[in-house]
Amino acid sequence: MRKLKYTKGIWVAAVAVVGLLGLSACSAPSAAPAASSQSTVDSGMTGMSMAPSGTAGQSTSAQAGAAATNSVAIKDFAFAPATVTVPVGTTVTWTNSDQDPHTVTATESGSPLRSPTMNNGATYKYTFTKAGRYDYLCTIHPFMTGTVVVTP
Repeated sequence: MRKLKYTKGIWVAAVAVVGLLGLSACSAPSAAPAASSQSTVDSGMTGMSMAPSGTAGQSTSAQAGAAATNSVAIKDFAFAPATVTVPVGTTVTWTNSDQDPHTVTATESGSPLRSPTMNNGATYKYTFTKAGRYDYLCTIHPFMTGTVVVTP
């Protein structure tokens, strides 16, 4: 009888530990977000409507480390690379590789850069038609931020 009670105690403790580990995976870091032109979504997910804020067209020394690519991975609660530099007319594609849903939303108010909620495997495409700096974030996890620098 005592052995059975002890065994139940171990299972209860194991379940509690697993539950705590699962909760710790839901936390992550914090920060800020902007863009222009047309966009397309390659998934059938519902969009989110949140008003972003920010400033497009600004230049900073952060551009020095910008990646020359038109693909951004969403993985481990981050946009990678965090900054991309592309010429005007380029379509940038974001792909969600996380199990959690994410968005790509400009920080500049009124900017059309605004994806729907993207689940795992979903992509979002946006074509930049004007030169400038476009900051964006995930509205679900605002600490996730990125920048697209569009050159003439």
